[in-house]
Amino acid sequence: MGQPTSTSSSVRTVRRGSSRPTHVSAATERGVAAFLGVDDAVAVTSGTAALHTALLAAKVGPGDEVIVPSMTFCATVQAILSVGATPRFIEINPATLCVDHQLVLEAVTAATAAVMPVLFGGRAVDLGPIHSELDERGIAVIEDAAHAFGSSNGTRHVGATGTLTCFSFGPVKNLTCGPGGMVIPRTPQEADVIRRTRLLGVVPSQDERANTTNYRVEGFGLRYQLSALNAAIGLVQLDGFQAAAHTRRHLWRTYREALAPLDRVTLVDVDVDHAVPHLCQIRVPHRDEVFASLRGRDIGVGVHYPPNHLQPAFAAWHRCLPATERAGEEILSLPFHQHLTETDIDRVVNSLEQALTSVRGL
Repeated sequence: MGQPTSTSSSVRTVRRGSSRPTHVSAATERGVAAFLGVDDAVAVTSGTAALHTALLAAKVGPGDEVIVPSMTFCATVQAILSVGATPRFIEINPATLCVDHQLVLEAVTAATAAVMPVLFGGRAVDLGPIHSELDERGIAVIEDAAHAFGSSNGTRHVGATGTLTCFSFGPVKNLTCGPGGMVIPRTPQEADVIRRTRLLGVVPSQDERANTTNYRVEGFGLRYQLSALNAAIGLVQLDGFQAAAHTRRHLWRTYREALAPLDRVTLVDVDVDHAVPHLCQIRVPHRDEVFASLRGRDIGVGVHYPPNHLQPAFAAWHRCLPATERAGEEILSLPFHQHLTETDIDRVVNSLEQALTSVRGL
């Protein structure tokens, strides 16, 4: 595995006033590409920017449909709308909260231009059985892997399986840049589109711009480049990622063992042997009451996520999705990050047991 360039030396090479990605940003790209075992990685400002630029690189636009689970953060859907396409919401497997290849295939229509599986909680989604059929129909697979940096699909890292893959490096993700994101392109042409788009459509390189009085803007673009500061954070995080991944797996397994005796609590499976978990989620009855009880005990639980097909902003694309709707009523995210201790987990699970007892008595 290649080692990323040191943060300090990279920052010193940055030229003041440049709008091109700085040397430290390029070092972060190289480090991520080496970690994943891919030819290229393109850094952007966020996971949402990664999804937006990936859709543009795949030439998804007005009149196109994108197959996407409703069970995701709303950013996934907003990225689809940002290119003028429309979401076609589909069901999830209730055990994993992810789509599977059969659910995707059943949803394909003549208007389908892309499929956007969401790697929920860090679990990889294997659409291998239908890749050839999707390719024949000209349907791109764009992975929303915001939760899944470091996870594996079979023997390969997520991002190294030949699809357009989008990572989020936000503050609470497996690897963080502060905020930040990364796209793993399929081809050099896609990489060029993403790099041009993230820099306001400006084409010349940093060095070229430093030695000329002019530059070219050759198309649509946005200010999506990752800053040197955020890239430097990512480089440091990448150096320590294997230790963080080990800790996350250990803590998830600790939760699994501690939760096993609790009645009416179902742990959402993330395939921890292959995933670097981003979330530890359970399904419980009377979720809202349990949530309120735990928050009252200073336990920082959350809900990831309210289903999007029920949101007012996306009402035009509503479909009946009973498995998703039931999950949306039952899921609860327990406190989870690599700085937890086993003592913290014992406190969370004991508080959960007390909350379930109190709710049962209502």
